[in-house]
Amino acid sequence: MMITLEQLTELLGWASILNIGILLFASIMLVLMRSFITSIHSKMFGIPENELAIVYFNYLANYKTLSFVFTIAPYLALKIMGQ
Repeated sequence: MMITLEQLTELLGWASILNIGILLFASIMLVLMRSFITSIHSKMFGIPENELAIVYFNYLANYKTLSFVFTIAPYLALKIMGQ
């Protein structure tokens, strides 16, 4: 059984929504609970609190880039092809 273009488009659309939701949730939590989160992560991973801002920024930037490349861009390409 093969997946149709419509099914693939729908799958990528939902995956895009989930990825954007996770990215927004992580960003909001980092903004609203920064001191609490940095305190926990600093103790868990032995990273100085002043370096965690860079780690968080890299995480969000990488997640955003990967989400765009693997879900959002293919979804948009399929939607354009279907028009």
